[in-house]
Amino acid sequence: MQNFQDNLATLENTDSFGNMKLFGESGEVEAGIENKPGAQGSFRVYYHVSKKWGGIGPKAAQEALDLFAEHTEDARQNPGKHPNIDRLFEVIDKDIYYAVRCYPV
Repeated sequence: MQNFQDNLATLENTDSFGNMKLFGESGEVEAGIENKPGAQGSFRVYYHVSKKWGGIGPKAAQEALDLFAEHTEDARQNPGKHPNIDRLFEVIDKDIYYAVRCYPV
């Protein structure tokens, strides 16, 4: 099983983006991720799965959890420590779908 850093090495470069917004079914912004230190890995994972799946829904969330590797289990054991992973658990549990838009730097 690969770890998070190995998985990140296989994902697209996202340096040209500054942030991403997740839009709920109402069209309102429900969350955002900045492409900055401490969140760049989450940004790249969310970007990758949203491009592949056309947004963030349960299937994209499951793939993202797989990419987060060892951080996924840490998030299960420590709710609130990894909010971007916690959101993916919620997407799966509540069958939520987000449209995703990335904004350049």
